[in-house]
Amino acid sequence: MKKRLERVHSPQLGRSLSLWSYGHWGAPLLVFPTAAGFAHEWEAQGMLEALAPLVDGGRLKLYCPESNVAEAWTRRDHEPAWRIRRHAAYERFLVETLVPRIREDCQSPAIPIAAAGASLGAFYAANVALKYPETFRWALCLSGRYSMTHFTDGFSDLEVYFNNPLAYVPNLEGEPLERVRRNTHLVLVCGQGMWEEGCIEETRALAAALAAKSIPHELDLWGHDVAHDWGWWKRQAQHHLGRRYRTA
Repeated sequence: MKKRLERVHSPQLGRSLSLWSYGHWGAPLLVFPTAAGFAHEWEAQGMLEALAPLVDGGRLKLYCPESNVAEAWTRRDHEPAWRIRRHAAYERFLVETLVPRIREDCQSPAIPIAAAGASLGAFYAANVALKYPETFRWALCLSGRYSMTHFTDGFSDLEVYFNNPLAYVPNLEGEPLERVRRNTHLVLVCGQGMWEEGCIEETRALAAALAAKSIPHELDLWGHDVAHDWGWWKRQAQHHLGRRYRTA
């Protein structure tokens, strides 16, 4: 499998971030890590091995950046207002710097990009698809959390609100809602077993909010034996990515 590590400078964050890419050809998939935040996480956890037939077959190309989740969502030694500004800076990095970099690498200036992530990475995937639906046309969200005030100790302002899917999706109206309806599709997956507390409730709640707004989505709940861990996420990714990208 062709793979490459590079450092991508982010003017928005004032530093460079690691980006692993995997595959020689195929539809681009932007992969967000869990709360660990590491760019190499999907490879280290066996996800690349699980997806090798799609990647080696030229049907899928993965782009795996590090995140600033520890700075924005899981850090507690800065005020929530400061932390959400760091998340906003990371989001600008994605849209202004990383997306053009991916499209340049794909030699296609307007190629649609899919997003994926597990656990906290699922929030990132869902959030970018809902906020930038013309760019991120499909999102695979595994065992996610979508009520982000859980991570801000209840604090909310406009910046938190617009990065809190369970807050802003119910209020989508008019052209912003039509943009989402026209352009993107979310797949919400969650097990019902160990360590899925919170995730299962918020996955169901987001699916209900999307349904109420007629936003294209799929809710896929796995069994009570399905836990919040990489073994199951590999199976879920194989199933949904295999179904979407089985043909070139």
